[in-house]
Amino acid sequence: MLRTLSGLTVLALCLAGCGGNGAPGQATETPHFVPPLTSSQAAAPPSSPAAAPAAPATIAPTPSRSASTVTANTKVKYVFPVKASNVDWHTTHSKYKATDIFADCGETVVATTSGIVLEISLKDAYVKGSPDGPNNGGLSVSLLGDDGVRYYGSHLSKVQSGIEKGVRVTAGQALGKVGRTGNANNVCHLHYGISPPCAQVGDWKVRRGVVWPYSYLSSWRKGGGKSPVAEVAAWKRAHNCKA
Repeated sequence: MLRTLSGLTVLALCLAGCGGNGAPGQATETPHFVPPLTSSQAAAPPSSPAAAPAAPATIAPTPSRSASTVTANTKVKYVFPVKASNVDWHTTHSKYKATDIFADCGETVVATTSGIVLEISLKDAYVKGSPDGPNNGGLSVSLLGDDGVRYYGSHLSKVQSGIEKGVRVTAGQALGKVGRTGNANNVCHLHYGISPPCAQVGDWKVRRGVVWPYSYLSSWRKGGGKSPVAEVAAWKRAHNCKA
């Protein structure tokens, strides 16, 4: 029988906005942003007498994309980011535009669409009571989709083996497991944010989410393909990557 989420727990999380009872951790450096490789970087010069060694299959040799140059008609596949039969999520989130997707710890978190891994955090460095910052998410993965949009998931219990900065992934590929690291209030869930890839190291305020994900998640959960490209591009024009 599917579990029933506690109404009080959900309400508490929505009001808290992923704040609270994460276990203290040791300090570590902020996750680094790694821009995708460009075609010119991956290909050998035409005048070269011998082709350069092929890049590893997991490293994307394609040009980077941004929401400003990709339209809503760009054809990509979208997948609901948690592979589980029993999930719940909400229309709002405290303080900023994001969504908490509630699911059992250990359920699989997958890539929303095909793209390149931008940032990962492999250590839970959040200290309870500390100011908001890049450690809030605990273990996390952010992905630059082929549609030019960045997708971010945090509070993971683990990051999937082989998921590293610069690695190319496909829609539905496993990225990690649902957990409660960081300031997850000791409740299993995936913090999920959608944003433009503002290409700044540590731009965590943008990365954690700037447009409401609910309608897109609802579409993807039903097998639909609603795209956030236009809304993300509009936010970037209006805010110039300042969250």
